[in-house]
Formats: sequence, C-alpha cells, structure tokens
Amino acid sequence: MSKIIAVTSGKGGTGKSTVCAGLGYTLAKQGHRTLIIELDFGLRCLDIMFGMEDSIKSDLGDVLSGKKKVLEAVTQVSMASNLNILCAPKTLTTVTAEQIVDICRSIKKYFEYIIIDTGAGINSHVFDIVEQANLILVVSTPDQVCIRDASLMSDEFYNRGNKSQRLIINKVSKKVIGNALVAHLDEIIDKVGVQLIGVIPDDFKMTVATGKGNPIPTDSEALKAFDAISKRLGGEFVPLTVKTS
Repeated sequence: MSKIIAVTSGKGGTGKSTVCAGLGYTLAKQGHRTLIIELDFGLRCLDIMFGMEDSIKSDLGDVLSGKKKVLEAVTQVSMASNLNILCAPKTLTTVTAEQIVDICRSIKKYFEYIIIDTGAGINSHVFDIVEQANLILVVSTPDQVCIRDASLMSDEFYNRGNKSQRLIINKVSKKVIGNALVAHLDEIIDKVGVQLIGVIPDDFKMTVATGKGNPIPTDSEALKAFDAISKRLGGEFVPLTVKTS
C-alpha cells in the first residue's frame, strides 16, 4: 500500500513545489518508488525543476480528459530512476477530489509514496483533495503572513478531522530567525499549532539546481534537510539538521 502525502500551504511563495521536489528526489534516492502529482494547474514547474521540460509528452490534463491512462501520462525523472512525475497541464483545468482519489487508487500498487503537490490557498477545493491523504505536510516560511495562513489552514484540517499533520518550515536563514521576522523557530511552531517534521534552510545551491533542472549537489544543506525529513516519513529517528535554538 502506498502512502499518500499531501503538501500544501496557505499562500503562494512558500516553496511548496520545491518541497515536493526535494522530498520526492530524496525518497527516490533512498530506494522508494515515488510519484509526484502536480495540481498547480496553469503554473507547472516540476518539469523545469527536474530538467524534463522537453520530455513531458503527456500530463494530468490528458488523464482527466480521458486521452491517456494514468501510467501512460507519468514520466520517469532521469536524475532519479525511482522518481516519476505526473505534471499539471499548462492551462487551467477543472478537477475534483474524487478524480484525484480515483487516480491514486488506480496506481497506488506501483508506488510506495505518492506526493500530491496541491495548489496554494485556503479554499474548499484544496481541503477536499487533501482529506484523502494519509499525511498532510503544511509548508510555511518565517514570514508572518505565511505563518497566519498556515495556522488557519491547519485549523480547518483539524475541524474536518484531519489529525495527521506535520509542519515544514522552509526558507530559513539566520537573517530572519532571531532578527528580522521571528525570535525563534518555536514561535512559528506554536502559532501554527502543528508538530514539526523538518526545517529547510534557504540554500542558494538548491535554488540554482532546481532553476536549471540539475541534480541537487550532495553538499547542499537543503538536500540534507530533505533527506532527513524523508527518513522521518519512513519512521526513522533523525535529528534536525537545522536547529531551532
């Protein structure tokens, strides 16, 4: 049985898709058959992040329209043999939670992890889709607006009975922790009200790699953080690579 993980955020700009890419990449490198389903319709980016822009022959839009079966529209990522992506269509397309559930149900025997890259924002569409996941990863940055939106989104998940939530704090640097934005990472955890699973440092090496579609350098601090989170998803005890104090 595959584990379905929904990655979501209260607003755009948190680096949600980068989190999906980092987790998918490290899970695959650890030997897990992994699929990322991208739902940010009209804002497709996973193909660029993985250097696959010219290799995507079919996408989720073809599946929803009935032109392709799910596995026919899935593309294997060249830099990680265990990683596959099902890209969002480049144009806006209507999708229902039931369709995503059916897609996951039809292919779950082929993958150990299915990561759903949801569209950003607090709306019923996102909530309906995320409800089907085994685990919800709420992504926030140290920005106060992101923290508040993540808290509102998490509260709604709890109200709907979604207790399996974990928090990822992204784009963390010494410039914003203890100085410009928040005094301490614990302040973010307390405001969002979700147990922390990982902290991703603001890493220029990661930004360049995903921007150019290159493999993430092994000395990337962000890659180390994603590797640790991926192991925690599998039940391993791994200490934080970025300390909260």
